[in-house]
Amino acid sequence: MPLLTIHHKTVYRYTHPVAFGEHRIMLRPRDGHDLRVLSGSLEIEPQPMQLRWIHDVFGNSVAIATFDERAETLSFTSMATVEHNPAEEFALTPDDPAYFYPFVYDDEEFPDLVQFITPQYGDPNGELSFWARGFLDADGPTRTYDILSGMTHGIREAFNYRKRHEHGTQHPLDTLQTKSGTCRDYALFMIEALRRLGIAARFVSGYIFIPGDGARGYVGGGSTHAWVQVYLPSAGWIEFDPTNGIIGTRDLIRVAVARDPRQAIPLHGAYLGSADAFVGMEVSINVFSVNDEAQAEKV
Repeated sequence: MPLLTIHHKTVYRYTHPVAFGEHRIMLRPRDGHDLRVLSGSLEIEPQPMQLRWIHDVFGNSVAIATFDERAETLSFTSMATVEHNPAEEFALTPDDPAYFYPFVYDDEEFPDLVQFITPQYGDPNGELSFWARGFLDADGPTRTYDILSGMTHGIREAFNYRKRHEHGTQHPLDTLQTKSGTCRDYALFMIEALRRLGIAARFVSGYIFIPGDGARGYVGGGSTHAWVQVYLPSAGWIEFDPTNGIIGTRDLIRVAVARDPRQAIPLHGAYLGSADAFVGMEVSINVFSVNDEAQAEKV
């Protein structure tokens, strides 16, 4: 089981000392059978007056910091070491209820999945629905895996990845029309497309591990990453990364899951002062293998 360490530092700078409002920090990896947090720390400067941890409505770990002093800089440094045991790429058999699309969710599970099946963004002219239906076989039932794999790889191959400096996530129709976006844009686009097919999907925020040789051609490193989870009867929640064409959790470190990207913002807060007091923000993220680091130190 590979050990990975995540170092995430964010620094806000101001022209003069300002006061700070409440900040919500969502950086701690999410424990599970495929990911175990071995150690973690969160350092904040200036030190907050109070720091408390909660679980949000989705069970994500959230730290809430409040401050009582002014400063010209505000920094958050998160360190975590995880044991990552990615699951094998999932495979459905003809006996599985979701082998073919369309399939039906169990009556006991459906009420808990409604929020992940219901589209959250408008599609007045049906463009998004039309794109999603393009992955269905017109001659008969379609294998569910083919839909999910087709979307995952189709976005990666047909869309142009680009970093945006604007806050938030763009509307799925903008992603479709421009055929471009960030990992968060891709994830939201795929989620909304799946929901229009009646397939439960949710947003995942976290990190991606890019091997030193870069042989896999991943993009999205150096910042937080985002992808999709899809719920299938008998298979549960399965990960799909349309930015890099990854199916399963290989090289993906989950931090938070949510119905909408706005519920999984890694760091969110405010300062009290004039708008021109803000100079800028610097983010540094490194994900590395503990084993590789240990070997490098021996050389």
